[in-house]
Amino acid sequence: MIAFTATLTAKPGKEKELEEALIDMVSKVQNEEGALAYILHRAKHDAAKFTVYEKYKDQAALDYHDSTPHMKELLAKLDLLLDEEIQLNHYEEIASIRR
Repeated sequence: MIAFTATLTAKPGKEKELEEALIDMVSKVQNEEGALAYILHRAKHDAAKFTVYEKYKDQAALDYHDSTPHMKELLAKLDLLLDEEIQLNHYEEIASIRR
């Protein structure tokens, strides 16, 4: 299993446009078979900062996600929307609850 967060910070004035692009991705990733979780968060203290928690079944599922047209479309948009580089943090699941 592969789990990580991607934190994105919008350029001033681009917060709503980034939010809309990221929300659109949630609906598209929902149809990817190997995507186990794709959860978008906005920081309460900073409307320009978003974090996506992503979890994939395996490397093949992540590779598929990275190759999709919707991911390529988002990456092309991000150059105009982001104030800084995307911050990635990879995680190893060590405990959880499931409902």
